[in-house]
Amino acid sequence: MRAVIQRVKQASVTVIDEETGQSHQAGAIDAGLCVLLGITHDDGPEQVEKMARKIAQLKLLRSPQGSDEPNERVSVEESGASVLLVSQFTLYADVRKGRKPSWSKAAPGAVAQPLFDDVVASVRRYGIDVHTGEFGEMMDVSLVNDGPFTIIAEV
Repeated sequence: MRAVIQRVKQASVTVIDEETGQSHQAGAIDAGLCVLLGITHDDGPEQVEKMARKIAQLKLLRSPQGSDEPNERVSVEESGASVLLVSQFTLYADVRKGRKPSWSKAAPGAVAQPLFDDVVASVRRYGIDVHTGEFGEMMDVSLVNDGPFTIIAEV
């Protein structure tokens, strides 16, 4: 399981109906974390719990006083901030050969969606307000990165 975790001042995800061109906002948060989550074939319950714990407990947010000193940062769990969690199979693109990415390392939707849903549920068990996009849909993700502060986490 792989995640791109961004500390944000705000973030939202809009789902676009490719047939009608209509769109609607699926999720939005103020300050917190925007997490793009990729799932691969051998991910399971152990990876779900490890990733949920990382999302909830990594000390990435500014202190309540606004300090960004590493020893003063707080986690989403500690701060009461929200998380916008978006499925992103493209995080497992393989671009080592040729000019076209291979998606063979990304788990298919039938495998990935239940695991994505489990990550959402696991993060919520930490008492965190979690918003999401819509699995498998075309989405626009908009955010204001705070820092910029972006990390990649793999479990």
